[in-house]
Amino acid sequence: MIEHKKWESVDNLIREVKEKLQGREKLSCLFEKCYANTLHTTVREPADGGTYVITGDIPAMWLRDSTAQMRPYLIPAKKDPALAKLIAGVVRRQFFYINIDPYANAFNETANGACWDKNDLQRNDWLWERKYEVDSLCYPIQLAYLLWKNTGCTSQFNEDFQRGADRIIQTFRREQNHEKNSSYRFVRENTYFTDTLSREGKGALVKGDIGLTWSGFRPSDDACTYGYLIPSNMFAVIVLGYLEEIEKIVYHSEQMQTEAACLRQQIEEGIGRYGIVETEDFGKIYAYEVDGFGQYNLMDDANIPNLLSLPYLGYRGDAEVIRNTRRFILSEANPYYYRGKFSCGIGSPHTPVRHVWQLALIMQGMTSADEREREDILRMLSETDAGTGLMHESMHVDDPSRYTREWFSWANALFCEWILDICGYKIVRQQSRGYNV
Repeated sequence: MIEHKKWESVDNLIREVKEKLQGREKLSCLFEKCYANTLHTTVREPADGGTYVITGDIPAMWLRDSTAQMRPYLIPAKKDPALAKLIAGVVRRQFFYINIDPYANAFNETANGACWDKNDLQRNDWLWERKYEVDSLCYPIQLAYLLWKNTGCTSQFNEDFQRGADRIIQTFRREQNHEKNSSYRFVRENTYFTDTLSREGKGALVKGDIGLTWSGFRPSDDACTYGYLIPSNMFAVIVLGYLEEIEKIVYHSEQMQTEAACLRQQIEEGIGRYGIVETEDFGKIYAYEVDGFGQYNLMDDANIPNLLSLPYLGYRGDAEVIRNTRRFILSEANPYYYRGKFSCGIGSPHTPVRHVWQLALIMQGMTSADEREREDILRMLSETDAGTGLMHESMHVDDPSRYTREWFSWANALFCEWILDICGYKIVRQQSRGYNV
């Protein structure tokens, strides 16, 4: 693991934030412990220069989680080249993995054969799990781009990145017609229905060639009900905009820039045509999932990207539809919105009923313009850590001592990112191709 004492920039930032949080001792203590946690407990820096980041209590590196875990360190990395180099190592490791298998979501540090279930890995010892998730291919592009824009670092843009970016584009294209073009299958025996795909691993039938790109699983690692996961398609629109800029300025590749732009436009048009549903109580809202034939799933899940996170991601859709969608997902019309004695917010079918995720609470606060709402959420977070000083995966709305995953680095990192933002430390998000990113 990385010794925390190496990073004076991190220690200095912790001291600055604690000064700004004077009079809010619980928040200050939570921030200090959560911010130190990732570097203390989850980061390994091998000799090859590729940084390995475990998700927490699971000893594997998720493409999604490792990006989220590094984001709050972009702030001190602006003035700390060694920390920027560490984050660049995460990106290089991510794209090394994508070039091994773009359909896998989690990987081992070495080809050691460790895994969740050997039967669904196609005998590749690098893979921990092979659940195909659109967002898992979006997050590494996001981290590469934000590292560049916040620190000026470009060492992440190596040959692996360019090969991986091409594989991402080709995978998204292939999965625009999953039924005809894709050989991807996922079958896990003797498990919950949310942990495997129907129709011998193909997933529920979807209409092809409608612009949207198919995802087998959600950011929660649960199977999609319908294969066009709208928040993940929105995220793809954003990162393809990032990729256009990277290809133009860093690689000077007109071909890749054009391919990214074309794919981005197709996906965005598909969202506008198939992703919006008229409801009686909320007006037009974005669906969580659709199949292209007219079936849709109206809900939101705590894991990000979700519909709640659209302002955070930087997605500029229809402003009225986004407002309506927020009202819907933060109401009990959303089947995974829970209200109880100690907390209220969005949960997930991935965890027990009446469990709210702290990821969702943090994201609700980060995307709210209502100061009272933000303060209520900060209070809830302060009062529901169950004495651990850390965030969890989920907690029961009536009893915060009933929680899942004591060690969950993604939630710790997102909490720190919000506190840093509150204290005036902003992650730079450039304008890219007309999108507020």
